[in-house]
Amino acid sequence: MTDATLNRRALLAGLASLPLAGVAARAAPAPAGMKVKPDRDLKVQVPGGRIYVRINGDLKGPRLPLLYIHGGPGGNHTSLLPLTAMADERAVILYDQLDSGRSDAPHDPANWRVERFVQEIEAIRKALDIPRWHVGGGSWGGTLAIEYGAQRPPALASLIVQSPLVSTRSWIADASRLRGQMPAQWQGTMLACEGDTPPDAQQCAAADTAFLKRFVVRTDPDPRVAAYRKNAPRDAGPELYERMWGPTEFRAYGLLKDYDGEALLTKLDGRRTLFTAGEFDEARPATVAAFAKRAHAQFREIKGAAHAVLTDQPDATIALLRQWCARFDRA
Repeated sequence: MTDATLNRRALLAGLASLPLAGVAARAAPAPAGMKVKPDRDLKVQVPGGRIYVRINGDLKGPRLPLLYIHGGPGGNHTSLLPLTAMADERAVILYDQLDSGRSDAPHDPANWRVERFVQEIEAIRKALDIPRWHVGGGSWGGTLAIEYGAQRPPALASLIVQSPLVSTRSWIADASRLRGQMPAQWQGTMLACEGDTPPDAQQCAAADTAFLKRFVVRTDPDPRVAAYRKNAPRDAGPELYERMWGPTEFRAYGLLKDYDGEALLTKLDGRRTLFTAGEFDEARPATVAAFAKRAHAQFREIKGAAHAVLTDQPDATIALLRQWCARFDRA
């Protein structure tokens, strides 16, 4: 495990507050009504172990629940806490995937398969006895959302796909293109860190952080979100990320190195599918918009946000999701 990888996982989780020349750091206040504590939580049995699930709001209320899937692999639900502000009108369900966050951590590579992670979604629905719901996910969570949506489950009212990994090929192409927009100093260091004789770990971590602060998360998390994550137990997240992806955005040698879900796009119900991405997202808005077009789905760009849209622009993101879900509560 490299220091650069550790920095990346911290940033994606909305934990790091790393000073960086040329990149403004500011706190992104969580939306009014965010719930740090769940109204209810439980462990749900899934293939391989038990996963942690938390609910805010009324599962039997007049509006359909929303399940949202965290990124990674190896992340957790912490950065999704702003979504709980929506619990004033519908139940919001967050969870940690197996080997992540507050879920069981068997550290068994046999569990680290895309199809097994997708099975967790339906296991949650059945455990909570939900007849119909909205499902969304961001980044790696967007991958799982697409996989689930492509099955056309009868319970799915609408699908939200935020900044997704659709194929490893397209993800690395975007990352490489954005690296080319970095100042020459950082470009050179990042390329050297990929070579046979890389610089020391601190230099590689600094270059990686420069990239991440521009294209992944541009703001510091709300202090309540940061404090919540500090209380999470140790998990297998770093190992999971390394084994499934690799050390950096620009090189995948893990289990996802040949992943290609682009064929799934035409299997989605485009009328009920929304793709989103941040203005400065490492999943480039132009790329995500093209995926949405292939799926005959809608696309919305979230201005002022990078990849972590709920950290950078929580209010705008939640306003968009409120409007989207309301369209399909009874449709």
